[in-house]
Amino acid sequence: MTFRATPEPPHRHRPRWRHDLVAWWSRRQGHAPPGSSPSPAADAHPAHAAGAPETTAPEATTLWRMRTTVRDEPGTLAALCAALAGHRVDILALQTHPLTDGTVDEFLLRVPESLPSDGLTDAVAAAGGRDTWVERADTHDLVDAPTRALTLATRTALDAAELPLALRQLFGRCTIHSVPAKSLSGRSLESTPPAEGVLEETVMRLRDPSGGAIVIERPYLPFTPTEFARARALVELDARLGPRIPHDGDVLTLPEGNAITVRRAHSGDLAAAREMHARCSSTTLGMRYHGPVGDADRYLAHLLSPRFGRTLAAYTASGRLVALGHLLWDGDETEVALIVEDEWQRRGVGGELLRRLVAMAAEAGCESVYAVTQSANTGMVAAMRALELPLDYQIEQGTLVISARLDPAPAPEPVLPLPVPPHAH
Repeated sequence: MTFRATPEPPHRHRPRWRHDLVAWWSRRQGHAPPGSSPSPAADAHPAHAAGAPETTAPEATTLWRMRTTVRDEPGTLAALCAALAGHRVDILALQTHPLTDGTVDEFLLRVPESLPSDGLTDAVAAAGGRDTWVERADTHDLVDAPTRALTLATRTALDAAELPLALRQLFGRCTIHSVPAKSLSGRSLESTPPAEGVLEETVMRLRDPSGGAIVIERPYLPFTPTEFARARALVELDARLGPRIPHDGDVLTLPEGNAITVRRAHSGDLAAAREMHARCSSTTLGMRYHGPVGDADRYLAHLLSPRFGRTLAAYTASGRLVALGHLLWDGDETEVALIVEDEWQRRGVGGELLRRLVAMAAEAGCESVYAVTQSANTGMVAAMRALELPLDYQIEQGTLVISARLDPAPAPEPVLPLPVPPHAH
């Protein structure tokens, strides 16, 4: 996940109990969290007369996420907080991850722009922190951890295709791979982890409820046992709920007057998809699957599984499947693909499916999508251009890769966390 610097939300009016909590925090730390109310002493001695212009502009700040490991001894967290306070750093949120030989403290910080990242890590090291990692954050990270977890659990409960996305959003910038239990040729891949899963520092392997494995990789930052437990909880929720796909559909009227129904597809559409394959020409199948036409049916069960992405199906009024559009989670990238039955090509069906797939990708927080096709596939090229998004083209030996940069859908307004009182481990 890539973090974007976005404007910080205006501070809201705080009720009296929160004012008291902020005042307590200020007395304990020697500084106040962002937007805190002035102390009674400040009210009695204003900095300047009423109506006079301010002479000092507020100091510019940036948001950072920081993770550091400390000894599991009384006073270690207090020492960290004191070191941060000495550099006018505000602690907006804190999570602790117990280890066998220490504790990992994860902070969301508001840091003066004048303090570089190495200055921040040096201050933490002087206070006893080690293996410190910092990364820019944005206002979306202000959502507190329980709210984030409940939101992701709700999304997973409503749609099985959300599990890989929920795991990616739970752990930030990481790569998710769904590994099937068998290859397309039917050979067992022998990659299914035990029921309790496996944690190997920067890699988590979990048993996929639909078969195979879910592999989560974050090479730049080891996973903690707490994060492993969170991932297992989401996967267990998915397993308990079983297969589920939203069944809402839209009836659309094409320019020529024909009506089609567009809805989410699933494994129950496998027979109709095979029948559509049988009606497609070898040229259409070859442009879609980039390989021997006889292998096309092998991909369908994989493509229709919600674990690997989302699929849209277009049905005629008579119940005939005429097109499929796929949004595929490819590690930390996202692929879009289309196949439209020959008789229904050049009627706007593919373009409608593509627009909806791209909207889904933007809603999921994807920064870009790519399509792999052939340079002779003018229909796919035209559909990508009709998106009116910035496009990049790469071509090699007749294979064309078109990448579209997206404008992510706006996220809900973040919930501002309460100040975190200091405490000892």
